[in-house]
Amino acid sequence: MRLQFLLLFAFIITLPGFGQHVVQRNSEIEQLVQQISSDSLENYVRALASFKSRHTLNTDAEQGMIAAQNYVKVKFSEFSSKSNGRLTSMIDEFVVPGDGRRIVTDAKVANVVAMLHGTNNKQDPRMILISGHLDSRNKDVMDATGASPGANDDGSGVALVLELARILSQTEFPATLVFVAFTGEEQGLKGATYLADKAKEMSWKIEAVLNNDIVGNSNSSETNISNNTVMRVFSETIPLAEDERGATIRRSINSDNDSPSRQLARYIKELGERYVDHMEVKLIYRNDRFLRGGDQTPFMKNGFTAVRMSEMNENFLHQHENVRVENGVQYGDLPEFMDFEYLRKVAAVNLASAASLALAPGMPQEVKIDVRGLSNSTSLIWKAPIHGIAKGYYVLMRETSSSMWEKKFYTEDTSLKLPYSKDNYFFAVQAVSAQGMESLPVIPSPLSR
Repeated sequence: MRLQFLLLFAFIITLPGFGQHVVQRNSEIEQLVQQISSDSLENYVRALASFKSRHTLNTDAEQGMIAAQNYVKVKFSEFSSKSNGRLTSMIDEFVVPGDGRRIVTDAKVANVVAMLHGTNNKQDPRMILISGHLDSRNKDVMDATGASPGANDDGSGVALVLELARILSQTEFPATLVFVAFTGEEQGLKGATYLADKAKEMSWKIEAVLNNDIVGNSNSSETNISNNTVMRVFSETIPLAEDERGATIRRSINSDNDSPSRQLARYIKELGERYVDHMEVKLIYRNDRFLRGGDQTPFMKNGFTAVRMSEMNENFLHQHENVRVENGVQYGDLPEFMDFEYLRKVAAVNLASAASLALAPGMPQEVKIDVRGLSNSTSLIWKAPIHGIAKGYYVLMRETSSSMWEKKFYTEDTSLKLPYSKDNYFFAVQAVSAQGMESLPVIPSPLSR
């Protein structure tokens, strides 16, 4: 069905003396968010955990990785039948060359991919990619046969991908939504590297990658913190694919905290907290956890905008551990140690962000900040997005010490002059549709002549 947009105005009043904060929710996005089911997510996770081992190198067609891939493909096919043919899916096989480490010899593996095609692919080739990894592991990363249920790592991410495919496949979007269950994450990000390289070679217009890895637990080991109201979004600071020209501009305007991935992270925080009650999205200024990595990294290396979504409190008794009871303590990545209501909220943050991007116009082009003379005001100019129709634009502003955008100025022109000094503030520009859907922000580069 084609969405008919209405704005729902929800007013949230803070404590006296702190003023009022107005939250504007698009009613159709809100209805999509409300369709996410913790029961559905639990069913997906338990089905995935029921396979004996989803190790990348496991070739058991009944209880191993191949069976798990077929399960995901069957679910995508079920959703496709209700999408009027707009959702297509495939098991995308490829060969990973042996590296003598985590891939001993050449191995045939596969990602499971579904595409919800946009309403006009030729005119609007933008893609939004939502992912998790299907493979699981034990303490020994080369144990391809031992029981490794992988409920949270990363059955939770794949369950989220399936649930969003189920819900979003019944709606039309201008941009294409791509749902991926990667393989080979634990063996060195093999599936993500393959798809990121394929996307670069085929010039896919991927606007954002939302990678979900370990998103279904709310209790930490050791500290025993239990909190299902906070999640993390990791985003790179200096882009991994930055060239010398980009580095020169970044250094000249001091935009170290404004990479495209950081803009995506801020967008997810704003949209997620707008639509999901009792959920705080924490921005983590790292590509991933300390000295660790995830499937978002190959996309960033190829110049795509990507982030990692993850739970706030990890429990290492149930991550990369063999299933066993030791000294009365249960180890292993089992479904009973997950919080499916928490997983529902993380899925809702993903859905609100991805659907909003897929409905918004593309980003404004050639965004510039005028530096041709000294001034205590700031002038910005830009061009309309290549894809989609912008009714207007938000010029965003924040103090240099602030992590989030603090003010939005609306205009229907392609320029705006503000009585604020560029010495003291950072600025960006978003395109906005007639229905109020916002693009990712773009940081301006200097206009000096």
